[in-house]
Amino acid sequence: MQEIGPIGIFDSGFGGLTVFREIKNKLPQYDYIYLGDNARVPYGTRSFDTVYQFTKECVFKLFDLGCNLVILACNTASAKALRTIQQNDLPAGKKVLGVIRPTTESIQQYTSSQKVGILATQGTVLSESYKIEIQKFYPEIEVFQHACPLWVPLVENNQIDTPATAYIVQKDIEALLQQSPEIDCIVLACTHYPLLAPVIQASVPAHINVLSQGKLIAESLQHYLQRHTEVEELCSRSGNMQFLTTDDAADFEAKAEIFFGEKIKATHLRL
Repeated sequence: MQEIGPIGIFDSGFGGLTVFREIKNKLPQYDYIYLGDNARVPYGTRSFDTVYQFTKECVFKLFDLGCNLVILACNTASAKALRTIQQNDLPAGKKVLGVIRPTTESIQQYTSSQKVGILATQGTVLSESYKIEIQKFYPEIEVFQHACPLWVPLVENNQIDTPATAYIVQKDIEALLQQSPEIDCIVLACTHYPLLAPVIQASVPAHINVLSQGKLIAESLQHYLQRHTEVEELCSRSGNMQFLTTDDAADFEAKAEIFFGEKIKATHLRL
């Protein structure tokens, strides 16, 4: 008999906390363990094999801690590691889900022109995961991508409300929109980017939908658990949260509030 356990949420660092916040708000009844691999961040510039190895190690650590379901709240890990883990590595009774498919499944309701823009890290753009997934569901949609390598460090260094950040964000959005004047939906395909939402909105024409992933993923998870009662029954329900980091716990706590919206207590985890 498989024991019940918390839902695991994994990210390479802090960004997944924006997804976790929305999941917790939508589904507060479950127990959660968040694991940030801050000691080895960033993942976005690493090779597919390295991201796969790091992600697999962290996912299996969450399995060891009792999780039966793990959410990869990281676009790079979802792009570079999810499919291989799902196909080759999962122990019986364990599930791993990513953030790309829940985003792409719902994209059509946000575009009238069938022209969608993706803002993401270099690793996610190079993987072409969003383009592949969107065109799998909606072949009529044309996808345009642009990498924003400076956005994550700006957020993590709490440089959100500065003139330099506004300038950088505006230039990146202009570069995306130059690819097609018909883009009417932009996906923020990195979990750090929602924290830049006010700056982004100021640089985007009013008719363009700007989608943050957190709420889409929380809704998708709720529907997944409703459809898969055999998975839902293995999720413990006490409303508890645990935060783990592979780096310094005090540093994690100091920065996590920016992403999670409240103070948290973290524990260092040695892999």
